[in-house]
Amino acid sequence: MKGLIFLSTVLLPFGVWAQKTVSQPGPYARVDALAAQLPDSVTGSTGKMAAWLGEHFPDPMERTRAIFVWMAGHIQYDIDNMFATNFFADSTEKINKPLLTRKGICENYAALFNSLCNRTGIRCVVVTGYTRQQGAVDYIPHAWCVAKPDGSWLIFDPTWGAGFVKDGKYFRKLSNQFFKADPELYVKTHMPFDYLWQLLYYPVTNQEFYEGKTAQDKTKSYFNYPDSIEAYVSLTGIEQERAQVVRVEKNGVRNSMIFDWLGHLKVDLENYRRQQEVDRQNKAIDLQNKAIEEYNLAGVEYNQGAKQFNVFIDYRNKQFKPSKPDSEIREMLDSADRLVQRSKSRLGAIVTTEERVLASMKTVKGGLDDLAARIAEQQAWLNKYLSKGALGRKMMFLK
Repeated sequence: MKGLIFLSTVLLPFGVWAQKTVSQPGPYARVDALAAQLPDSVTGSTGKMAAWLGEHFPDPMERTRAIFVWMAGHIQYDIDNMFATNFFADSTEKINKPLLTRKGICENYAALFNSLCNRTGIRCVVVTGYTRQQGAVDYIPHAWCVAKPDGSWLIFDPTWGAGFVKDGKYFRKLSNQFFKADPELYVKTHMPFDYLWQLLYYPVTNQEFYEGKTAQDKTKSYFNYPDSIEAYVSLTGIEQERAQVVRVEKNGVRNSMIFDWLGHLKVDLENYRRQQEVDRQNKAIDLQNKAIEEYNLAGVEYNQGAKQFNVFIDYRNKQFKPSKPDSEIREMLDSADRLVQRSKSRLGAIVTTEERVLASMKTVKGGLDDLAARIAEQQAWLNKYLSKGALGRKMMFLK
């Protein structure tokens, strides 16, 4: 399905967050300095970057910081394409663009941060939602990340943490408040479509976000988001989308961005349902064709068994003349019996609801049972015949 096209921008909110740049020395001074030494020769692919980061930053939190600060210093916000976000585009393309061009928008920042985290053993997901900027709810969506470098899920916004756009120009400004952002502060300006990623025990609704009522309300039902996230990430992709639909609808479809996101999820689910139905029908057809194939093979074995049995009867009627070794005579019946048993076994394994096949199987089974009984009768006679001497055998043909 062709992805929905969203518009996007990036502006740091004024008045809500204290505007502080990272100063040196600071808590991450050593990490930031080492991250700046990441060789350009390895920055063409996330695989090579992950290897270098893993080697130089054994601590997961420091590794996360290195990714964050390297991106802030090396990826330029793509002003020319700031209004052409497609959250549903191929993730590989989203990642490759900032690596190859050193430019990107929020979806590229988030995709690259997510990829580098996961490649270096840090669990991370891309979060999509919308924002409040300069005191007003924006009409275009945004993407950021939630990662788990130290045992707890934390918020990272590599786009807003790298700088801002003002008067049509991009200004690089590394901001620590978007590295391990405080969920209670972050929700003042960032509302994920799925409230699971607010990382709050008392999630804020979309209506409350519009009204600026983002303070934690402990009169609400308690939401154990850590356990809920662990349950969510253990689901299959389609199960995750089903869970998202429930939460997105529960939190209120307040604007077109939420509506479009919800619509995308529902289209995915409907396409999956249709594909499941097609697969079910194809499986039924395959089973039916297999049943017919097995039925036909059973019929061939039945006919071969009957033919082999008739060869024996014809030879017995000729009083076993011309003479053959006892083993060859016995094999005439035994081979007929094996064919009949294979045919019965094949029919017994057939699974079908096709009335014509079931009716034909019933007829064939009746014929097989009759033929099996006649073979058993002749085997009993032959065993007695072979137990006798020459005179006794001759006398059995006179009875």
